[in-house]
Order: sequence, then structure tokens, then C-alpha cells
Amino acid sequence: MPVASIDMGDEAVTSLFPGPFIKSQFRTKTRLPPPGTDLTSCVAIITGANSGIGLHAARHLLSLKLSHLVIAVRTLPKGELAAAWLRQDYPFAKVEVWPLEMTSYASIQAFVARVDSDLPRLDFTILNAGLMKPTFGVCTGTGHEEVIQVNFTSTYFLAILMLPLCKVKAPTVKPGRLTIVSSGTSLTAKFVNRNLRPLLASFDSVDPKGVSSAAWDPTDRYFTSKMLGHLFFVRLLDYLRGEDVIVNLVEPGMCKSSDLHRDLSGPVGLFIEGWKNLCGRKPQDGAWTYVDAVCVKGPESHGCFLMDWEIHPFTKLVYEPEGKAIMNALWEEAMAEYAFAGVRDILERSKAGSL
Repeated sequence: MPVASIDMGDEAVTSLFPGPFIKSQFRTKTRLPPPGTDLTSCVAIITGANSGIGLHAARHLLSLKLSHLVIAVRTLPKGELAAAWLRQDYPFAKVEVWPLEMTSYASIQAFVARVDSDLPRLDFTILNAGLMKPTFGVCTGTGHEEVIQVNFTSTYFLAILMLPLCKVKAPTVKPGRLTIVSSGTSLTAKFVNRNLRPLLASFDSVDPKGVSSAAWDPTDRYFTSKMLGHLFFVRLLDYLRGEDVIVNLVEPGMCKSSDLHRDLSGPVGLFIEGWKNLCGRKPQDGAWTYVDAVCVKGPESHGCFLMDWEIHPFTKLVYEPEGKAIMNALWEEAMAEYAFAGVRDILERSKAGSL
């Protein structure tokens, strides 16, 4: 069996440049599923799949004869346009568009309730929805900063709520599959407020207690949101059973024409678009990492971070002495944030194998 991410601390990196970046973007070949991969009768959910890498992942799954796809989107008209495109090329499949607003806990709960009531089967879930913002903003419903809310707090709230459904709606001969989209940028985040408490609340002002040198750093805020995912995921592993649901993180690589940076403009936006066009993978190539993580990789990938189609170390902070206190604080604050939805009970039942 391959070495798990949690046991790869000696290989963890704090910088992607130049070596790891060059290897990832220029020396890694796209890996397709094994010949004969057939997803007939299978059902999949992809969040944020009306554009970008998520939409390409939807096409890939349908090209493998997926029978039923649910695209979860914030804006239904955009989702319907994407679905019409998919239905045109894959008329044999059922393609549905469901609303999901990742800044709203109520929307997330409603989405999960619909999965419970409307889907008799669920094979694959890919949590792809993500956000990068050029300016600081707060979600009106939660009071939290938008990037942290969408990329971390809401994503893991949704992941926990989906655990029971991923188990009970999977075919009896296979465990459920849940893949959360991460990023290699998680390995290099500055995370300047790591020692502030409460931790999550410290993200809700532009410059908490003067810890940052700039009023707003959109790139590092995105990087940090993904680093938080690694820190939380490692604590979550104590409650996950691979025989029930195989859960992993996946990094698609930097891709051309991805929709992540759509809100960036000015010099930063121009630089990122130019850099992506020069060095990025084709988005359809990056999307194959999702397919690999959710339906090609097996139990060996449970609890792991996948990068370049291989198991990769988590962010280095996971393995360092100071990381434990940060992970504990993050865990307890997230559990308090999610308490209204009974997540501790879900996790205890998951740990006991009684989902």
C-alpha cells in the first residue's frame, strides 16, 4: 500500500517554486481512467460545476457513461446553460441542476435534505465550489469573511452533512466516495493570524490586530482558506471510516481558463491570467484529477491529499509542533459553528460505524 499523506511529514514542502511547480505543471502527464471504465447506473454530484474545471469534470464523468449527474450551483440560469450543453452531447444521461448557495447554512441544509429525499443512489460526490475575491467582504447570513466561509467553513459543513448519505446511498458492494477539492497553494500560505484566538473570527476583519502588512491580500487569503482545509481534515480523519466512505482531497493543478479568478481585475487579475495562460494545464486535463480521486483511486487514497495523481504530504504545519494547537483551536471553533446542525452526533456515529 502507498504511504498515506499523514505519514509523509519528512517530504512536506513550504515552497512550490521552482522545483515542485515545474514538475507539476510541465513534467506531469495527464492520467486517464483505465480503459473500460464504465459508470453506467452511477450517480454523481458536483458542486460549482456550471463552469471551469467542475464543468469539465462533469463532461468526463458523462463520457464514462455516468447515468445521472446533479450540478449544484449558485445561479440556476448559468447552471441550466451548462446542463443544456451536457445534455446535447450526452442525451442518454439524466442531468439536473439544483440550487446551492455556499454562503448560506440554510441552503446547504436544504440541499442535503433534497439529496436525502430525491436520490435513491449516490456513488460520487465532488465538492468543487470555491471562491477567490479581490476585495474583503462579509457574508450577510453568517457574518464571516466570504472566502473563508465558502472555501473552508461551508465546504466542510457540507462534507460532514453528506457523510451519512454517501454511505447509505452507495451501492452495497462499495463504500461511498467523497472528494473535496483542495489546492497546492495550501502548502505555501502565510497564515499570518494563526496565533490569534478566536481563530475563525480573526478572519472577519480586514487586518485583525494589525497582523498583516497589507489591508487585503486576495491570493494569500485563498491560500490560507485551503490550508485551513488541510488542518481541519487531519482532525476529521479520527471520525472517518474508509470502509463506509472513502474521503480524500484533490489538487487539480493550476489550469488555464479556470473560473476561480473571475472576480480579479487590474494588475493582479492581469498577472494571474497571464501566468495561467503561460504555465497552466488545460482545464480538461486538471478535471481528470477529480475523476481519478473520486472513482479511480481506491481505499489507499482515504484520508489523503492527492496532487499530480499521486498521494502527497499535507501542508507542513500539520506535522509541526505548533500545528497541533492550531488544529485543536480550529476544530473546536468549527464544531461550535456547526453545533446547530448536530455535527458532533454525525461524527460520533461515523466514528462508531453507525451512520
